Amino acid sequence: MAKSMLIISRQAPWSGPGPREALDIALAGGAFDLPLAMLFLDDGALQLLPAQQPAAVQQKNLGANLQALPMFGVDELFVCASSLAERGLSDTALALDAQMLDDAGIKALIDRFDIVVTI
Repeated sequence: MAKSMLIISRQAPWSGPGPREALDIALAGGAFDLPLAMLFLDDGALQLLPAQQPAAVQQKNLGANLQALPMFGVDELFVCASSLAERGLSDTALALDAQMLDDAGIKALIDRFDIVVTI
């Protein structure tokens, strides 16, 4: 049986290579039918905002990769409710449908997976 993996993405979209690496891991794992999910935590929640302007910082748009996640079998997307609240955001402002979790929900989510990768 394949091990399951949770990828926790904690960095803002254009803060460095971390967000792209998290997406690459998710897309690769999904391509090999690895059961996985993603949790956007802290500044990582900002990755889910629409209408980002990556060209302004000479970066490639992560939006296309995020939109491709379901095509690669990554159907479970989660976002930390307090991360959104601390940044003055709500789940209705997100470009992708991600389930909001409180601290207890995050703990239960982490406990569900065999492997947890934080980037």
